[in-house]
Formats: sequence, C-alpha cells, structure tokens
Amino acid sequence: MSLLSAPNIFVYSLPVAAFLIYVPYMIVAAERVKLAQSMDEPMEVFSRPRFYADQLPDHAKRANWAHQNSIESFILYAPAAVVAYLTGQESTAALLAVVAYLIARLLFSAFYILNVAPLRSLMFGIGSLSIFSLYLMSCKSIWLQ
Repeated sequence: MSLLSAPNIFVYSLPVAAFLIYVPYMIVAAERVKLAQSMDEPMEVFSRPRFYADQLPDHAKRANWAHQNSIESFILYAPAAVVAYLTGQESTAALLAVVAYLIARLLFSAFYILNVAPLRSLMFGIGSLSIFSLYLMSCKSIWLQ
C-alpha cells in the first residue's frame, strides 16, 4: 500500500487535523508568558488561565477562539475521516475533501487571528462542507450496497 493511498490519507489526516487545533494556541501561550512576565505573581496567569483570558491582546483572544473552534470542528471531522476510511472511499472527491478540510482549517485560524472575518467565514464553510461531503459519500456507499 502506497504512503499516499486513499486509506493512508484518511488515517494521516487525523494527526494533522489534531495538530492544527494547537497552531493558534501557540500564540495564546506566547502571549500568556508575556502577560505573566509583567505581573508581580506570574504563576497566577497559569493557575487561572480563563480568568486572565480577557487581559490578552485582541489577536491572542481571537487565537484562543480559533483554538476552541478547531476543537469543535475536529469533533466532527475525525469520525467523518474514520467512516470514509471504513467504507473504502477512494474517490478523488473524497481525497479532495480531506485536503480541502486541512487547508481550510489552517487558513481559518490565520484569518481569525488576523481578523479577516469574510475569509474566516469562507474557510469555515469550506471546512464544514468537506466534513459533510465525507459523511455523505460514506453513507451513499453504504446505502448502495
């Protein structure tokens, strides 16, 4: 089986998608360190991170929201990729849905952090359409058996 075979792409997309959850969080973590360095009791920021979330700069707040949205999206994507794998999806459309999802999620976070709402919304839509197309293709193959 080739490294870039359809089944492998579905499987390998899962850790990539999981990693993308934490890309925006790296900005949040860096800004929390900066905030902690400016405080008399720096560990307080890390002891109560949600309490201090409002004191982060705007781009870090948006990065935190992008991180949270990425978790929510992954919850839908992971089973879609697994079901596509289990139902033997190998069509170009299924593979494009996987690639489109990963690219859209990366760009979603970037546009969210940069506060480019129209492009952020477009990437959200592409990612969501990719997820639901995987479900639809998988269900179609089950129904047609």
